[in-house]
Amino acid sequence: MLFFGLLVSLALAARILPFLPDWPSRMRLAMSIALVAVGTDHWLTTERYLPMMPPWIGFHRELVLLTGAAEIAGAFALLVPRLRRLAGWCLAVYFVAVFPANVHNMLTGPTLPGLPEADWYYRVRLAFQPLFIWWALFSVGVVRWPFARRHVHAYGSNVRS
Repeated sequence: MLFFGLLVSLALAARILPFLPDWPSRMRLAMSIALVAVGTDHWLTTERYLPMMPPWIGFHRELVLLTGAAEIAGAFALLVPRLRRLAGWCLAVYFVAVFPANVHNMLTGPTLPGLPEADWYYRVRLAFQPLFIWWALFSVGVVRWPFARRHVHAYGSNVRS
């Protein structure tokens, strides 16, 4: 949820930038900045993320560092036009891949510095995971839902554009 707040705040702030004319480009920049911040935090405060790791997954420290590196790499790839769509897909897969850790957190409710101690936080956090997947895909143009316009095709069928 904190990540979502950061995404929305950055996307709204990006409205003042004249070189970002549309929402997908603002959302892409917001996700890049947020992922660099979170990915860097994985490297600087690795110990904080270790309790989030499910016990049935090995190599906890290495995976925390790897996920931080994946977030940073995805952030920069979002900014490279040639890599943008691939980055969106990879980040969507990444957000699916970290879901088991989020489920583990919901079930165990670890107390972590910088995160609320309330159990509700971990339950609500799970609901945001599909939103992160959508954000990554929408910001690179893979999906346009729910903003695609409907128009009637020459043959009379409704088509989303």
